Amino acid sequence: MVDATTRFFEGLDRQGYEPLLDKATGTLRFDLHEGAQTTHWLLRIDRGKLAVSQEDREADTVVGTTPALFEELAGGREHGLAALLRGDMTVTGDARLVVQVERIFPSSPDVQGQRRLCRREVH
Repeated sequence: MVDATTRFFEGLDRQGYEPLLDKATGTLRFDLHEGAQTTHWLLRIDRGKLAVSQEDREADTVVGTTPALFEELAGGREHGLAALLRGDMTVTGDARLVVQVERIFPSSPDVQGQRRLCRREVH
């Protein structure tokens, strides 16, 4: 069975272009640490064009976290910026890229429902 992390990254690679990232350019490496083992996912962004690999290469931004937390992020059950503020993730390099990329992660159904409710109250 394929985990949420693999589905997330393979989905981005298949997608090839993400309009939410049309103003973003750079490389973002996710280092998922579990004990002595680290799994790497490298996301290349060129004005919305996406390419994903599992290379351990230099990147403009490196995000470090656990595989378990990334599973929660990729599944929409956790919010990346909240995890960063709690200290459950580390970021080195260009933090602006993290903020831009955070928008493409799935959000929980509860959050989407709250957003719809807030929009109805505003109108």
